[in-house]
Amino acid sequence: MGSAVRFRNVTLRYGTVCALDRVNLEIADGEFFGILGPSGSGKTSCLRLIAGFEQPTSGTIELHDRSTETVPPYDRDVNTVFQDYALFAHMTVEQNVAYGLMVKGVGRPERRSRVIAMLEMVRLEGFGSRRPSELSGGQRQRVALARALVNRPSVLLLDEPLGALDLKLRQQMQVELRSLQRKLGITFIFVTHDQGEALSMSDRLAVFNEGEIEQVGTPREIYERPTTRFAAEFVGDSNIVDRRGTAAAGALEGLFSLRPEKVRVSAAEPEAGQGVIAAAGQVVDVQFHGATVRYVVSLPEGATMTAVIGNRGSHADAPPVATGASVWLAWDPSDMHRLGGLERT
Repeated sequence: MGSAVRFRNVTLRYGTVCALDRVNLEIADGEFFGILGPSGSGKTSCLRLIAGFEQPTSGTIELHDRSTETVPPYDRDVNTVFQDYALFAHMTVEQNVAYGLMVKGVGRPERRSRVIAMLEMVRLEGFGSRRPSELSGGQRQRVALARALVNRPSVLLLDEPLGALDLKLRQQMQVELRSLQRKLGITFIFVTHDQGEALSMSDRLAVFNEGEIEQVGTPREIYERPTTRFAAEFVGDSNIVDRRGTAAAGALEGLFSLRPEKVRVSAAEPEAGQGVIAAAGQVVDVQFHGATVRYVVSLPEGATMTAVIGNRGSHADAPPVATGASVWLAWDPSDMHRLGGLERT
C-alpha cells in the first residue's frame, strides 16, 4: 500500500506561535485516518497544509510521493468538507454539487450524470431541486460530501464535519461516512476533538498535543496501550497509577495507565494469592450512565480511582455500594500499561 500523505519534519509558525513542531507522519492510500486533539493542538493546521491553504515554515509535505512545495491548492487532488458545510444558499442542491465540475470545465451531460450518481450514493436522489435552507442538518452534510467527492479526489479532508449535528444524527453519519469511504476506497483524513468519534471511525489515528504528535496507532493500540500520560488521559478515561519509587513494586515500578472498566469493585476484601492488586477506599461519587455505572473512590493516601461497571440489568449483579461506602478495588497487573513521556525541547 502506497503513501497518500507524508509529513517530513514539518514545522508551521504564525509569528511567535508554533502551530506544528517538527511533525513526521505518513498516511496510507485508502486509509480512514483520524487526527485527534484538543483545540489549538495543530489538527486543523495539518489539513490546511495538506490542502495548500498554508505553507510549512520548514519541512516538506508530499501527496502520493510528490512534493507539494510548488503545487497550488487548485492543482492538488484534494477536497475539503468543513464543519459549517459552506454551501451556496442561492443555489439548488444539484447546482451546489455541480459547482466544482463546472469550474473545471466538465461538459453539461457528464456533469449532470456525475451529479445524479453522487446524489444517489449519499442517498439524496430526488433532492436536487431543493435549496440548502430546505434541508435538515444531516442532509446538508451529505450535500457537502457529494460536492467534495464528485470531483473524484484521491484525498478527502474532513474538518470536524459532524460537530454541528445532534448526538443521534452524528452517530448515524459516522456509520454513513465509514460506509462511503469503504465504497469509494479513497483516503479520508478526519479531524475531530471527539475521542469516541475518532476511536469508532478511524483505521489509525494520530493524537496531537501542543503542535506535536503524542502517539500514532490503531484505535485499539492507543486505547489499550497509550504511550504517554496525555494520550492515556485524553483518549477515554484513565486512572494514572504512580508506582515510582515503590520498593515493593519490583517489575511494576513506574507510571501506569489503568482503564476504569478494568477495575473491579466489591464490598469484601479480595482473597490473597489471586494475582491481583487491591486497594481499599471510600466511594465519593456514583454516576449512573444507563449502560454503565461510574464509581469514584477515594484512597487513603489522598488519590482517587475510577471504576466503570457494566449495567447488566440485575440488581444482584451490581456491587452493593453507594456514596460513602467502604469498598475494595481490584485489578489485574496485566491491565496496567506503563507510560513513557513525550520529550519537548
